Order: sequence, then C-alpha cells, then structure tokens
Amino acid sequence: MNTPIEPPFRLGVLPVTPLQQNCSILVCARTGRAAVVDPGGDVEDIVRGIGEMKAQPEAIWLTHGHFDHVGGAAELAERYGIPVIGPHRDDDWLLAEVEEQGRLFGVPGGRNVTPDRWLAEGDTVSFGEVTFAVRHCPGHTPGHVLFIHEDARLGLFGDVLFRGAIGRTDFPRSDHEALLRGIREKILTLPDDLAFVPGHGPMSTVGEERRTNPFL
Repeated sequence: MNTPIEPPFRLGVLPVTPLQQNCSILVCARTGRAAVVDPGGDVEDIVRGIGEMKAQPEAIWLTHGHFDHVGGAAELAERYGIPVIGPHRDDDWLLAEVEEQGRLFGVPGGRNVTPDRWLAEGDTVSFGEVTFAVRHCPGHTPGHVLFIHEDARLGLFGDVLFRGAIGRTDFPRSDHEALLRGIREKILTLPDDLAFVPGHGPMSTVGEERRTNPFL
C-alpha cells in the first residue's frame, strides 16, 4: 500500500487591498518557518493570518513591483525583522514609486521598498526546509518573477496568468509579446497538474489554462 507523502508546506491565501490581491503565506510543515508573498497592504490582516497559521516569518517574496503587491512589504519587514526578496532588478523604478502608484489608484498607505536581494532567472528562494525555483517572466512588468515548487505542484504566478485571463500589458514598460513568450516558455512547459496562485482571483492549474484560456 502506498503511503501518502506529506506536503512540505502549508498554503494560506489572503486577498488584500480594495483590488483583492492574493497575498500568500507559505509555512514549512516541519519547522513552521514561513515566507509571505506579495503583501500588498492590509498589514494587520496579514499579521493576523500569520498568527492563525502559527507561522514564523522568515522572508518576504515579491513577484513584481506594482503597489497592490508590495505596499505592505516595508512595514511587514520592519515588524518581523526579515528581508524582502525579489523581484528582478528591472522593477526597481516601480518599487521607488509605490506611494505615488497608490495615490493615483486611490489606495493610499503603501510604502516604497528596496529589496534586500534582487532575483534572476535560475535563482532559488527558501523558507524553513522548503526551496522554490525562480523564473524571470517579464511582460506585465519588466522585472516580474514566478515562484515554482514543481515537486509539490504549486506556482505563485503574480499577474502573469489568471484563470481565464493573462496579465495586463497597457502599463508603462509592459510588453505583450514578451508576456505571451514567457507564458509559453516558463509556464506551459510545467506539468498540467501544477496548481497556481494568481495575483487576483481563484486558483487554477497549468493544464486547465492550456485547455481553456482564450488568450493562449
């Protein structure tokens, strides 16, 4: 009889800000150490979620530089004394304009943030005993990255791919062709049963989007 393999981590997804951006909390099953991904705002709600999951934050990971994904990163990093990791350096200009972005979209309260570590294609990031691969996937923003744990069949795709949609490319320095190329080369090469958390909305799988997403 096959013994089920215990997942290496637990996942909590908390929509934050009026834009309902998915902040993910990943907790190592063995150590309780955690990564908080894209804490866009509503920091007190994120702190409460961390407590409910009995997690010990170790790092903050950012998929890209838009304010609704990073607005709470500086405050959360100060509160827990942890580093901010990612995105790719090509989003540095966005991270320097978080406060201005928020004002333009009517969502104040976010803070500009400077990462402790930039990410690039082929890097890895870890929390506890868990390691995710990093893939650089520009298009929505030039510095967008994906976080992928292929063995556990989970990806954190930010605003690259959604259930039934793809990321917007009508922003400054967006690139529609680069986005589609990145999806083809960095996502559609993954297993069909790999589930992913998008930046907004419900989770899906690579296979479901390959079959049904009208933009692909």
